[in-house]
Amino acid sequence: MRGPIAPPQVPLAASRAEVFADLVQDSVERLERRWPQLADIDFLVLEVPRLDGRGTEGWSDEAVPLGGIIPAREGRRARVVVYRRPVEIRTKGRDERAALVHEVVVEQVAELLGLTPETVDPRYGED
Repeated sequence: MRGPIAPPQVPLAASRAEVFADLVQDSVERLERRWPQLADIDFLVLEVPRLDGRGTEGWSDEAVPLGGIIPAREGRRARVVVYRRPVEIRTKGRDERAALVHEVVVEQVAELLGLTPETVDPRYGED
């Protein structure tokens, strides 16, 4: 028998990258209820942080970032980036991964908005 094991709309057919992107989107949607201005920010998932020297100061082999921000500039919206592989390596299951993704998103949004993570999400750190 040839063909996919499950139809595309069934979660079994989703790649790890797609499932991770869904976790980020769920977190953003949760925050947008409280912070509608997040609709003006792009949220991206990248595999790993870049090592080209831009935005990498302050981290080493021991402290690989889980996320980052790219401030808005002429004609470009601000961006929040979540790095998939470093987050996956630090988590064991879907619930733990979802909690860490949300923490990273909250921390990056807080940095971008100049607020504390607890202001962005009062439940920050409770998971």
